[in-house]
Amino acid sequence: MEKFGKSQSFKRSEDVRFLTGHGRYVDDIAPEGALHAYVLRSPVAHAEIAKLDVSDAREMPGVHMVATVEDLIAAGMDISMGGTVIKNRDGSKAADPLRPILAKDRVRHVGEPVALIVAETMIEAKDAAEAIVFDFDELPVHMALEAGGEAIHPEAPGNRAFDYGLGNEAETEAAFAAAAKVVSLEVGDNRVIVNAMEPRGAYAEWDGEKLHVAFNGQGVWGLKSELAQAFDLPVEQIRVTNPDVGGGFGMKAPGYPEYFAIAFAAKQLGRSVRWMSDRTEAMLSDHAGRDLVTLAELAFDEDNRILGYRNHTRCNLGAYNSNFGQAIQTALYAKVLTGTYDIKAAYMRVEGFYTNTTQVDAYRGAGRPEAIYTLERIMDRAARELGVDPSELRRINFVQEFPYKTVTGENYDVGDFSRVLAHAEADADIAGYPARKAASEAQGKLRGLGLCYYIESILGDPAEDVKVEFTEDGGATIYVGTQSNGQGHETVFAKFLADQTGIPVEKIGFVQGDSDRIPRGGGTGGLALGDHAGDGDADRRARHDRGLLGVPRQRDGRRSRRGALRRRAVPRGWLEPAPDHARGRCAGAREGP
Repeated sequence: MEKFGKSQSFKRSEDVRFLTGHGRYVDDIAPEGALHAYVLRSPVAHAEIAKLDVSDAREMPGVHMVATVEDLIAAGMDISMGGTVIKNRDGSKAADPLRPILAKDRVRHVGEPVALIVAETMIEAKDAAEAIVFDFDELPVHMALEAGGEAIHPEAPGNRAFDYGLGNEAETEAAFAAAAKVVSLEVGDNRVIVNAMEPRGAYAEWDGEKLHVAFNGQGVWGLKSELAQAFDLPVEQIRVTNPDVGGGFGMKAPGYPEYFAIAFAAKQLGRSVRWMSDRTEAMLSDHAGRDLVTLAELAFDEDNRILGYRNHTRCNLGAYNSNFGQAIQTALYAKVLTGTYDIKAAYMRVEGFYTNTTQVDAYRGAGRPEAIYTLERIMDRAARELGVDPSELRRINFVQEFPYKTVTGENYDVGDFSRVLAHAEADADIAGYPARKAASEAQGKLRGLGLCYYIESILGDPAEDVKVEFTEDGGATIYVGTQSNGQGHETVFAKFLADQTGIPVEKIGFVQGDSDRIPRGGGTGGLALGDHAGDGDADRRARHDRGLLGVPRQRDGRRSRRGALRRRAVPRGWLEPAPDHARGRCAGAREGP
């Protein structure tokens, strides 16, 4: 193994085809002769559907199908989109309203799918959409992250989806009562539109016995099981594939209504059907990220040590529960609630609200960046109010003894947070900052210095599989359950295997994103791939007992969709996930301009 081993710089093998126009993205590989699908979407945020007449559209030239939710129901489909449902502070179940594949009786956000038009060409499909009579009676919209307003779902009085709590509330209140100083700060975290380089897209085909759906997502098994549920088919009759994917960021992880709708069309028509979002559609239909407001409070003693931490978040779910929407600012936020600090008493309360907007779900870290952002913002505010250097206040409160268990139940196995901070300060030349600031001021410029200390809790599916087949010519093929969205998995896995076996990288094949060729896997999400591969030494064996979120998905009154906790032994010689510990990544000091 060369110097620095697996961590050395190495040219990515897949970039050649990407940079020369030879990538195989979903819109590049749709079957020849596939029909084109177009989605008619709601132009308003909230309305009762008064009339939806598609009869004229069905007679338009080139049109093969115009489907509404009633057509899906008539065909026996389960029209419900699945979503994680958590428990409230009082132990009751959070709101779980129906999210239909196509709008049923009411539309609840601009861009909600209303009808699917399938035609020979996209122009013909769009022309037919113009012939649909869609009358609606508008309703007041609810946009505030607070209880009240026009009811979006009867299952959520006041539009509150859940009221979640975690931590030691009584001890936290006692800590604040005994505090010498209390610092508070409201932190807004604005909505983010993901805007991946490649918009979402998919195609579906039915050969009379087996359904195949190809989509540009972050893994195949979740959608495979959901398609089986929706069509009441054995999983063996469903194949899901992911080709090259131009950016995922969490947004492309779940199934979306369009995938189910085109699968319905393909199955009914016996023809391949393709759909590709344009940029405007993406803005109206892709899951967004963040969108929350948090009141954070820290209680300090006379020596500036943290006694307690209170955190009250109000988060936006959008119009419906999405894939992991309810879990993002609750179970996932909680994983790094107290960051790198030794906080013995902490309590978080989270209220989730439905609004007449697109759904909010995973985006780049999913809950953990939001938690760290809030905590580090209030640490800076506290440093100013206490008159303490921000770095020194952090050093006073760093966790010092390991292993360490946080008040929310996370285990930190190792860490040396003060040492990492010292390295960051040296690299940033903090001692020279006053001179640089003065030089900037002399030029009429403002210069600031910011500090954020981040600790990560790696997610990912504990049932991840990687299989290696050795070929007669001295090479190998590696089959992975993850899914590259541009991160370079093809290079990472091949290089790792080459380091372990001595097989030249160029003789290692790579297979991903095919539910027929790979028995199981968790796809890609939760920042887990590099840690899973990097810690997978062939002589290690491990057992893991954890769920991605620790909360099962439930669909009362409809067919159950569950995210099961899994336990499995990792066979010798297979890559394995890293232990489920939060890991100290880096401390960063940032200066500008």
